Amino acid sequence: MAHGSSGAREVTLTAVARRAGVSPATVSRVVNGRPGVARETRARVGELLRRHGFHPPGRVDPGRAALVQVVFHELDAWAMEILRGVVEVAAGTGLGTVVSALPEEASAVARERWLAGLRRRAPDGVILAMWALDPAFYEEVRGLGVPVVVVDLVGLPAVRGPAVGATNWAAGRTATEHLLRLGHRRIGFIAGPPGLLCSRARLGGYRTALESVGVPVDDGLTVVGDHTPTSGFDGCRRLMGLPEPPTAVFAANDPMAMGAREALRRCGLRVPDDVSVVGVDDLPATRLSVPPLTTVRQPLTGMGRVALRTLLRLCRGEHLEATRLELATELVVRSSTDRHRP
Repeated sequence: MAHGSSGAREVTLTAVARRAGVSPATVSRVVNGRPGVARETRARVGELLRRHGFHPPGRVDPGRAALVQVVFHELDAWAMEILRGVVEVAAGTGLGTVVSALPEEASAVARERWLAGLRRRAPDGVILAMWALDPAFYEEVRGLGVPVVVVDLVGLPAVRGPAVGATNWAAGRTATEHLLRLGHRRIGFIAGPPGLLCSRARLGGYRTALESVGVPVDDGLTVVGDHTPTSGFDGCRRLMGLPEPPTAVFAANDPMAMGAREALRRCGLRVPDDVSVVGVDDLPATRLSVPPLTTVRQPLTGMGRVALRTLLRLCRGEHLEATRLELATELVVRSSTDRHRP
């Protein structure tokens, strides 16, 4: 990070890149001592960095007062589970943790104000847990010249830095295989937004599970939601309105599964006697619902822990053996699924 004057902190690595006539990624490689930069370019960028008071990030001593910024779109139950893991690790290191929410629909002006505030805080590292993380914003944050770790890489395949996620394809397959073992053959799927990597991966797992046992994939049994309970409710209503409705519904996240269950109740159908329901996430509310929801557990708290541990390693200048980490998902069987009774 920049440990110079407050004015120096306002000069991002993006600005240095413009003055040097190179990309922000090249400046980041120079700052972090990575290969792939010509000697003349490295010298020119290094001189500009020194002139603006930048020093290589990453020599954070966890014993001193240091600051990590964690960024979400909104502070919902999903975010709280990830934050729980971050805080657990931070508590033993003396790190200060700043949490902020930048809504997906934030305007360009609002984003620039937020970035300006981030520069003033001068964190030692940043954790981004945002499902709509666009490349321009990601590069702006990287332009601060501090380590950045992305959590739950769902929508930005071009991320070049460290990322911690879950096995989304396996989650889709595991949930569908569970329903197939219970004898269900018409399995409705409420997918997440198609632009997200996690949505495409879970859909792929669902289709693979059907194909592996010879069940034809019926595109009419797939509806698209937006990860909210309302979209799960609406999607399930559409599925139940089919001439031959499904006997089980797999929703790509828990909020949509909860919405689907409410739609079934209003249709006069019982869960799981008439229709089985499965979600993904294992958020706390699903364990207390009636009936408790069968789901595929994402290791959200574990993802938060690993993200901060990875960030600390980067801050200490350590080499990462791998920049992409996927933590295993796990089927959690509760009372919302049962055997199909023709």
